[in-house]
Amino acid sequence: MKQLPILLALLPAILTNAQTTNPETTYKNAADTVKTNRIKNIQEVTIVGKKAVVENKVDKIVYNVANDVTSQSGAAIDVLRKVPQVTVDADGNVELQGNPNVRFLINGKPSSIFGNSLADALASIPASQIKSIEAVTSPGAKYDAQGTGGVINIILNESKIKGINGLINASAGTRFETGSLNLNFRNNNFSLSAFFSGNAQLKSRTPSSQDRLSHDNSLQTETRLLQNGYTDFQRHGYRTGLGFDWSINKTNTLSGSVSYNDFANKSIGFINQEQYIADFSNSSEQSIIGYRTSDNRSSVNSIDGNLSYRKTFQKEGQELTADYVVSYGSPKSNYLQTQSLAGAFSPYNGISGSNPGTDSSHNLSIDYVQPINDKVTLEMGTKVIFQHITNTTNVNVLDALSGQYESDPFQSYRLKYDMGIYAAYLTSSLKLFDWLDVRAGARYEYTTVKIDYQNTNVPSYSLLVPSLILSHKFDSGETLKLAYTRRVERPEYAELNPFLNFSDPHNITTGNPSLKPEIGDNMELGYNKNFENGANLSLTLTERINSQDLKQITTFYPIYTVNGTDYTNVSVTSRKNIGKEYNSGGILSGSLPMLNNKLNLRGNMMLFHRYIVSDYFGNVDMGLRYRLNLNINYQFPKDFIVEVFGNYNSAAKNIQGKNPQSVTYNIAGRKQFWNKKASIGITTTNPFNKYIRQVTTVDTNDYSSYSVRQLPLRSFGISFSYKFGKDFKKEKDISNDYLNEAAQGN
Repeated sequence: MKQLPILLALLPAILTNAQTTNPETTYKNAADTVKTNRIKNIQEVTIVGKKAVVENKVDKIVYNVANDVTSQSGAAIDVLRKVPQVTVDADGNVELQGNPNVRFLINGKPSSIFGNSLADALASIPASQIKSIEAVTSPGAKYDAQGTGGVINIILNESKIKGINGLINASAGTRFETGSLNLNFRNNNFSLSAFFSGNAQLKSRTPSSQDRLSHDNSLQTETRLLQNGYTDFQRHGYRTGLGFDWSINKTNTLSGSVSYNDFANKSIGFINQEQYIADFSNSSEQSIIGYRTSDNRSSVNSIDGNLSYRKTFQKEGQELTADYVVSYGSPKSNYLQTQSLAGAFSPYNGISGSNPGTDSSHNLSIDYVQPINDKVTLEMGTKVIFQHITNTTNVNVLDALSGQYESDPFQSYRLKYDMGIYAAYLTSSLKLFDWLDVRAGARYEYTTVKIDYQNTNVPSYSLLVPSLILSHKFDSGETLKLAYTRRVERPEYAELNPFLNFSDPHNITTGNPSLKPEIGDNMELGYNKNFENGANLSLTLTERINSQDLKQITTFYPIYTVNGTDYTNVSVTSRKNIGKEYNSGGILSGSLPMLNNKLNLRGNMMLFHRYIVSDYFGNVDMGLRYRLNLNINYQFPKDFIVEVFGNYNSAAKNIQGKNPQSVTYNIAGRKQFWNKKASIGITTTNPFNKYIRQVTTVDTNDYSSYSVRQLPLRSFGISFSYKFGKDFKKEKDISNDYLNEAAQGN
C-alpha cells in the first residue's frame, strides 16, 4: 500500500513518455516530473511482467523456456520439440519449416560444437541453462547467409540482477542426469558471470533388425541379408565458461566470454547375421551365418571465445559495434568391428579406424546503425570468416591368421580444408505511407575453398543474398507480413569428411568432399492475431525452393573396392547434390488461456508437400508430411503447475524410401516454494510405451531394405532448482537511481 501514492504520482509522467524507446530516458523524464511536484519520500517501485511462452515477431518466433515445465529436466533438444515451426525426430534431427539445413547459434554467435554432431551438441546443453530459443524464419541481411532453412539461436541465461546471485539446477532420472550452476556478480557498471553444467544420458539398449535384398544382374545373383541384435548407447558431457560486461562510460561498452565444451558418446553393438546368396546361373545357394560386434565412439572438445565492443552516440539508435569470435574444436571418432562365423573361436574379419581432427574458425565483424529520421534507419556492416579443418584417418585391418591388426596405408590419409568468407551488407528499415513497415537489405558473400584431397577441387564462388519483409500491424492487434530471403547451405565438417565408417561393413557411411553449396529461395506469408484475453493465433504459408539440393543418398555395390581391398554386398551412404526441391507448406499455431489464465492450451500444426526435380532420379513427388503437437498446463493454488505435452511426426517419403513416424508425450509437474526461490519438479516421457518403433525403408533399382529400431524413450525424472542472492533488477536500479535523486530534490 505504501507504493500506491508513488505509482499514482508516476503514472502521468510515465504515460507522457511512453513512446520513448530508451528506458533510462523514460525514468529520467518521469523523475523530473516528480521533482516538480516535490515528492520527497519515494521508495522502491516494482513493476512485474511475465512474458508469454511463445512470442511471434516479424522475422522470428521466440520460445521463452523459463515457463516450460516439462523441459526443465531435459536438454536443448527437448525444448526444440515444442518450438512452433520446428520439427525434431526421434534421432535428434532438426528441421525449421520443413528444411533440415538450419544454422545454429549460441547467444547469436557460432560454435564449433555443432560441426561434428548436432544431436550430441543439442543434448549437451541443459534446458535449465536456456533463457529462450529464437527460430528466425526470415533472417535479414545482417545474418550470415548460412542455413537455407533459417537460423535457430539458443540464448543462455544471463542475469541482470545487481549484487551477487546465482541459480542451481539438478535432475536425476532413469535416462538422463543433469546439473548446472550459474553465478553472477553485478555492480553499477560491471558484471561477471560463470557457469558450469554437466549431463549424462544413461546406458540404454536399442533392439534393431534389418531385412535387405540386393541383386547383381551381371553375376545373376540375389543376396538376402538378415541382421538383428541390439546397440547399447550412452552419452555424457559438460560445459563451463566465464563472461563479463563492462560499461566503460555512458557511450562505450565492452563485453566478452569464453567457454569450454566437452562431450562424448559410445555405442556398443552385437548383431546376428544371416546371409543367403542365390546363384541363378547354376541354381545354387550359399549361406553365411555368424555375428558381428561393433564399438563406436566419438567426442569433441571445443573452446569458444568472443569479445564485443559497442559505442552509442548522442542520437538515439545510432551505434557502432565490433565483434571478434573465435572457436576451436578437436572432434574425434573411432570404430572397431569384427565378424565371426557361428561356432568359430576367433573372427574371420575385422577392421578399426580412428579419425582425429581439428576445426577452428575466426569471425571478425563491424556493424553500424544510422537512424535517418523517425521513419528510416540504415544499417551496414562487413564480416570475414576463416575456417580451417584438419583430419587424419588411420585404418587397421585384422590379420585372421595372426589375430593382430595391421595398418592399412591405402585406406589411411590426411585431409586439410580451408574456407574464407568475405561479406558486406546494407539494410534499411522504413515506414511507407504511414502504414507499411519495410525491412529491405542485401548481403554479398565471396567464398574461397581450398581442400587438400585427391582429385578434389572446389572453385571459389560469390553469392548475392537479398532479403525483404513487408508488414503491417493493425490497431486490432493483427499483423500481416510478406517475406523473401535467399540463403546458402555450405556443407559442414561431418558431411565433407571422406572418412569411411566400417562399423557395419554392409552399411557404410562416409562424407563427400566435393559437395557444392545448396542455395535456398524462401518465401513466407504470415498472419498473426493477438486477442485481448491473451490468446494468440498465427497462420503461415511458405514456399522454399532449394537449388543444388543436398540429400542423403544410398548406393549399393556388389563389390566395393577401397584402395585395393574388396568388400562385398555393401551399401554406401553419403550426401550429394541431386537437383532442385520445392517445399510448400502451411503452419497453424495458437494459444488459448482459460479459467482466469489458470488453464492454457497451446498447439501447433504443420503440413508440407515436397517435389524433387533431379538429374539423378527425375521428377519425384515426395507427398505430404505433417506434424501435430499440443501443450496443456494448469496452474493450481500454492504455486503448483501441471503440464502435458504430446507430439506426433508423420512418416515422410524421401528420395529413396521412407523415414519413420514418431509419437512422444510428456507429463510434468512443478511446485515452487521458499518465496518462489526454489522449485521441485517431476517429469515422465512416454510412460506407457517402453519403445518407439522406427521403420525405415530404402528402395533402389537393385536394392531394398526394411529396417526396424526400437528406441527406448520411456523415462522418469525429478528436478530441483534454487535461486539465491539479491533480486533487484537492472531496470529497477535505473528507475530507483532517478527516483531517489528526485526525492532528494537534486
